[in-house]
Amino acid sequence: MKRLGGRWIDEWDPENAEAWESGGKRVANRNLWFSIFPQHLGFSIWTLWSVMVLFMGPQYGLSAADKFLLVSTPTLVGALIRIPYTFAPAKFGGRNWTVVSAALLLIPAVLAAIVIHPGTSLGTFVVVAALGGIGGGNFASSMANINAFYPDRSKGWALGLNAGGGNLGVAMVQLVGLLVITLAGANSPRILLYVYIPLLIIAAVCALLFMDNLTTMSRDTKAMREVVKDPQSWVMSLLYTGTFGSFIGYSFAFGLVLQNQFARTPLQAASLTFLGPLVGSLARPVGGWLSDRVGGAKLTFWTFLALTVGTGLTIVASSLRSLPLFVVGFIALFVFSGVGNGSTYKMIPAIFRAKAQSAIDAGAEPAPALLRARRLSGALIGLAGAVGALGGLFINLAFRESFMSAKSGIPAFVAFLIFYGVCFVVTWAVYLRKPAVVTEPEPALAG
Repeated sequence: MKRLGGRWIDEWDPENAEAWESGGKRVANRNLWFSIFPQHLGFSIWTLWSVMVLFMGPQYGLSAADKFLLVSTPTLVGALIRIPYTFAPAKFGGRNWTVVSAALLLIPAVLAAIVIHPGTSLGTFVVVAALGGIGGGNFASSMANINAFYPDRSKGWALGLNAGGGNLGVAMVQLVGLLVITLAGANSPRILLYVYIPLLIIAAVCALLFMDNLTTMSRDTKAMREVVKDPQSWVMSLLYTGTFGSFIGYSFAFGLVLQNQFARTPLQAASLTFLGPLVGSLARPVGGWLSDRVGGAKLTFWTFLALTVGTGLTIVASSLRSLPLFVVGFIALFVFSGVGNGSTYKMIPAIFRAKAQSAIDAGAEPAPALLRARRLSGALIGLAGAVGALGGLFINLAFRESFMSAKSGIPAFVAFLIFYGVCFVVTWAVYLRKPAVVTEPEPALAG
């Protein structure tokens, strides 16, 4: 295969402790930090329309259902585009693709600045919002790339930090939106875009200057064919739908739910919406860190129990029309979905590591078996990320239908409650019930 661009590393074995401590760790950490920044901006552009709709007052002529459509559209595109984005680092190099993917985000940002004014048709808004969905793909390529840089004992923390830093982009764009509404009013949405356009250019340049490509990633782009045949892949995709799907879906919907169910103004809604994505993002690396110590499956199990409790609280609060109680319940959903994001992503490499160890115990060569495990982990990260992001679409469609038919979000929350119960049972049945189908590595391997 012909290489594109520079800064290629030909030999990379993070499981080699000596090589790791003598320089590998420093290289991996550098790539991690410069991966977080463009991924952070990717999440901001992906969820941009959850903020833009707060600027779209009566003069835009859009109903609540129209606005839920606008926030649902980039969710769908972001989910679908994650599959090709997962393999882009293997095809073009992690550094090279980070540069390209960061630069591509300029397209939806610039177009949004052009079309955001009263009189623009709903169809035009939907097309531009759909283009913003490419920001959702940055997560898949970034996670697949960083997964290849780190040893299994550190993946929970590294992937959690990478994902958490990216997820913070949701809270940040909502915070910037709050500042714009507070200082310039709800009629100045372009200021928000003028902040992000130069940041996207800076992110692309930093990736160009400071990141690396791994040759080991370019040797196999067919891992997805193996992954889709593995039942574990679909179980993990279901669980990730319950965690990340919740996080991204609630991130898009929180402000609209506050406006429609509790009659909050744009400023009042914006003053609360950033809190959920913020605490959820900060909880993600904590979930990865805890999973490194207690095991991803155990933490995921308790996370889904907590999500059912939090959902029950939002139902009670909605029935009582209690905004403070509702905000507490909704923030709890963000916290535990963030923890679950970290724990489920810890489970993915653990599953393939355990399978690789079984093959080694049966006589397979260690190096190829472990390399295959890393490749399959990267592929499943992409698959689960795509399916999980679709959960965000379902959440917004559920809210749209719920408010259209019942003028309340309660029916949607009841559906979410049932789904979390299913995930709770599946986690126990597949990964914790004795004998488990696939067990996680022993603590020494898991870190």
